[in-house]
Order: sequence, then C-alpha cells, then structure tokens
Amino acid sequence: MNIQDFQIYALSANFCFALATIVFTHFTNKVSSSWMNFFKASVAFLCFFIYINIFENWYMLDLKSFLLFFVSGFVGLGIGDYFLLKSFSVLGPGRTLMLFGFQPIFLGIMGKIFFDQDVDSSKLIAIIFFIGCLFTLSLESFRKDKSWGFLGMSFALTGMIPDSSGVLLTRSAFDLNPGMSAMQGNFYRCLGAIVVYMIHSAYKPFGFFSSFRQFTQKEKAFVIGGSILGTFLSLSFYLKAIQTAHLASLSGLNITGTLFSSAFESVFLKKRPTKYLFIALVFFVCGMYFLVGL
Repeated sequence: MNIQDFQIYALSANFCFALATIVFTHFTNKVSSSWMNFFKASVAFLCFFIYINIFENWYMLDLKSFLLFFVSGFVGLGIGDYFLLKSFSVLGPGRTLMLFGFQPIFLGIMGKIFFDQDVDSSKLIAIIFFIGCLFTLSLESFRKDKSWGFLGMSFALTGMIPDSSGVLLTRSAFDLNPGMSAMQGNFYRCLGAIVVYMIHSAYKPFGFFSSFRQFTQKEKAFVIGGSILGTFLSLSFYLKAIQTAHLASLSGLNITGTLFSSAFESVFLKKRPTKYLFIALVFFVCGMYFLVGL
C-alpha cells in the first residue's frame, strides 16, 4: 500500500464516521450511549460476518492474536466509544473529535512515562497549542451556560485512553498476522465490544430490543444506516489504513474528521459555527502541524 492509498482509506473512514456522528448523537440523547454503542457494534458484527462468509475465506488465528483483536475491541470500541458517545451528547460531535485529535500527545506522554522516550521540542509546542484549544472550548462553554464544560471534555479525553490502547493492540495483532484482512480483524473487535455490553446489561439492563421496537420505521432506518456507515464502513476503511500506515501520520489525519463533523453538525443539527469553534480549530491545526508536520 502506498501513501496515496493510505490517505484515501483514512479520509474515507473519517468522512463515514463524521456523517454517522449525527445519528449517534441523536440516539444517544434519545435512549443512552450504552444502547447506541451496543446497537452499532451488533450491526457491524453482523455485517462483517456476512461479508467474510460471502467474499473471503476465514483466516486461522492463534489464541494470542485472537485475544489482541478481542481486547482491542473490548477497550477501544466498547469502553472508549461509550465515553465518546457520552461526549457527543454534551459537547457535540465536532468538539469531541477535536479533543480526540490529541491522541498523539497521549501516546507520546505514555512513551515518556513507560519507555523513557524523549519528547522533542515540536511536541512541546504542540501541547501549548492544544492547551489553547482546550481553554477556548472551555471559555465557550462558560460564556454559554456559566460552566467550564469540564464534564464533556473529561468524557472525550477519558474515551481517548482506551481508544488509543485499542489502536496499539490492533496494530500489534496485524503485525503478527500480515495475511489477515481488515474485515476479519474488525469482526473480532466488534465481538469484544459486544461482550462489554452483554456484561453491562446483566447488571443494568438498558432495554436493547424494547427501545428499538418503540422507534418509528424512519428512526429504525436511520439508526441501522448510521451504524453501517459509522461502524461497518468506517472501521473497514480505518483498519485497512492501520494495517500498514505510520500511526503518527494516521493520527495527523484526524483533523479531517474534526472538520467533516463540524460541517455536518452545522448542516444537519442547524448549529452555526461559533467564533470560539473557529479559534479552537486554529489552535488545533497549529498543534497538529507541530506534532506531525501536516
């Protein structure tokens, strides 16, 4: 895969997911983040199963590789996306994905703490710009409702940790199994996410089927279509990029997800971009420039 292919896959994944965030936000507010996450993981799991059986042959995994994919889905799609959707309902998709763009900073800090890897001066400058981005979003929240918006930002930043861990585990699994398709990797990851919510529902049921039956036919079509678009298609493109892409470069393309999501939020949710959002985007773009050399 050359760099042009990698960029196309990453941009396609970001476009699909950004468009689906409108659906995810609506049904998170209507039902709950647990319900929406379980539903999208279940729809994607079924789609991957059907696709693999029609178009591919099953790749035989050893136990270690299976666990890497399974745990990456458990923590990344199950736990990480739970906080992601919670943040969607509080901050909105555009601002949430902007905060998720800080992922390379988190990975760099973890590398410094656990592996004593150096953090160069450009990354320190990037951190300053990201702090400016956070402050701008907080100031917007304070001017709007006299709250600094720490709850929504904490949901986004908390979700980033398991999501980053899931990316690293997924890349490790693909490195061990270079002949495995992205579709089959996604199948096992969705299985891990489903198990999270099976455990959750055993202790605190959230009415998976009863909630769906109460939807109108139009709502059912929207939530199924959004799950296919934002989980099945988005993950298909994203894991295809992860298989061979440099992870820092892949993280750098997160800026497109932020821009797509902010645009869709303005169009479909009829939320006009504020001056604070534009200022935060400037800080974010500058930070990504120093971080990965956009």
